[in-house]
Amino acid sequence: MSRKFLTIALGIALSAGAASAQDADVGERSYMQFCATCHGADGAGEGPLTQIISDKVPDLTQLSANNDGEFPMLDVIHVIDGRTGLRGHGGPMPVYGALFDEEVENPGPFGAVLYTRGRILSLAYYLESLQQ
Repeated sequence: MSRKFLTIALGIALSAGAASAQDADVGERSYMQFCATCHGADGAGEGPLTQIISDKVPDLTQLSANNDGEFPMLDVIHVIDGRTGLRGHGGPMPVYGALFDEEVENPGPFGAVLYTRGRILSLAYYLESLQQ
């Protein structure tokens, strides 16, 4: 192998690791901003708003356990995004796809879609990290 190839491969590997750490941070920040008030900081469904809402808030740490040990990534993305018609908890959970779209200024032809999908995927990866 050439030295140039090894340098490029190492650069790609290091940037992928940094991106993964950055995605986890984005997911955690998004969770704390949008989800923790209902689902709790730990994801167990004991957030401060549970005292005033009538619907039971799901324990997000048990998603894998309730799905034969597999994290239901696509289902989680669909619930967060809301574009598929599937509403979280039967309806009361806000849809975040449209909200994240609105955060993008001057998105260009695909900027809002890419930003929103990245934000939702980061959030879903964070939820996967909470599984017990």
